[in-house]
Amino acid sequence: MVSFTAAASALALLASSSLSSAETVRANRQLSLELIAGYEPLSQVTDHNAVDLDQEAMEGLLALANDESYAAALAVYQDGAFSKSVAVVTLNAPLAVDVSKGTPIIGVSADGTVVQGKAYEDNAAGATEILIQYKTTDSQKNYVGCQVGANPEANIEGCFAASGSMTVELDGGAATVTYTYTPLENNINKRSLAGFSTGAQKKMYDCQTCPYSTYEKYYDYYGEYDYANQIVLAAFEGSKTNFKNFNNDFGLYGFDGREQVIKKATAYMNAHMYVIRELEDALDDCKEACTIDDCNDDPVHAWDEAVAFYTGSLEGTDGSGSGKLSYALADKRCGNFKTCGADGDSTSGSSNVNVELFKNFGSGVQKLNKGECASAKTEKEEIERLMQIPLLQGTLRYAWKTDNEPYSEKAEAEGTIFALGILPVVAACNSDAAKVVADNLTVGQKGSCDFPAVKAALESTYECMGISSSDVGGLWDSATGEYYVDAAPMSSAKSVSMAFGAGVAALTALTMFL
Repeated sequence: MVSFTAAASALALLASSSLSSAETVRANRQLSLELIAGYEPLSQVTDHNAVDLDQEAMEGLLALANDESYAAALAVYQDGAFSKSVAVVTLNAPLAVDVSKGTPIIGVSADGTVVQGKAYEDNAAGATEILIQYKTTDSQKNYVGCQVGANPEANIEGCFAASGSMTVELDGGAATVTYTYTPLENNINKRSLAGFSTGAQKKMYDCQTCPYSTYEKYYDYYGEYDYANQIVLAAFEGSKTNFKNFNNDFGLYGFDGREQVIKKATAYMNAHMYVIRELEDALDDCKEACTIDDCNDDPVHAWDEAVAFYTGSLEGTDGSGSGKLSYALADKRCGNFKTCGADGDSTSGSSNVNVELFKNFGSGVQKLNKGECASAKTEKEEIERLMQIPLLQGTLRYAWKTDNEPYSEKAEAEGTIFALGILPVVAACNSDAAKVVADNLTVGQKGSCDFPAVKAALESTYECMGISSSDVGGLWDSATGEYYVDAAPMSSAKSVSMAFGAGVAALTALTMFL
């Protein structure tokens, strides 16, 4: 059995740092926390920021392209690997008293190093099992020392030892418990990419201020609360979806197509929508006209979480890294559409979307910190508007490739998943336009996409979506220094109407002869 000495010696230290969640946020506001791609959070979100490591691990497994690697990737997707690490320990004797959620708990690792955590949930006296969430740090590099779950390369260095003693810091004084568990099996994760979607009904549709407007468009279009999760699972299984609109049979694809659907859906649908959820949650928690002494701390933390889920840890402190989430997508697409840079007219550098969006992130958190809730809502709405642009660009890019290049399962799958990510918003503006896009980008077209019709259909909804032609740009040919044929930015609202009408007429005529 591991010695209890190390844990006991750390009790005083833990007591001095065992602030409530709200107190921790307030304390952190006085510090300079590690930046997220240039954004300065006012609360600790290093653990949230690490969810992109799940995405990275999953993508690495998908790239191996075999049944075993796909099963391992599915486990990472559903069970998590790097975010919200929790130990599930079995007590040698039942709890003598209630232990409430958040109660500090100290143990040691296998080598005797102190490991700190807190009760993950309320525990009634008599319980023989307890979940302990590991304490995280302000350093992204060393945010937590226990990373197991479905991690293909589990790290147990900072996990609790397999057996030993723990100190539970109760209001009436410290108590000692002894326990056993299996570190490689009983260290789990309570945050996963799947959970962003499977928890959507409760958090985005049925909450007190729900449904959230953007999420409602997706629910209305697909008719399922966990639409994103269902798309991912269908791609893993090679099966067909069963939605109200835009169904696809991923059984028509091999590993190449299914890989694209899975990795883009998890990043640009599951995580993408949860960014919006955190922004909405921040506004829900905001107290108008409060002061820094009586403002609720939850809105600031929720806003910081939104930035973390949009960006991820791999982008680094200045955004120069190579990430896996929506931040990285915006930077990839801007080079294709000549919308990079502060003026949105370059093919290199950070995307104009990210430049502008991070201004809104920074302004919004300061407004929430001062209780300027109504004003913060305008920042939220602008962020949502900007987040649509890379999805539109992705849809256009792969529609063009599918129409103009030799058939590629990979390119077709990318066009399909980008369309799946944006069509609910398009449909809310114009259902006919959404149908044109869906009909051209459904799985199995094998090169029959009509790019001009897709482009015209999307452009017909830009004004409704709050998007301008300069926001989206045009598909740029870097070899010639010109836009690809038929892929230049929309020039006027009139051209949109004419082009879309022609596209619908052409599609209708084509349908008559099928």
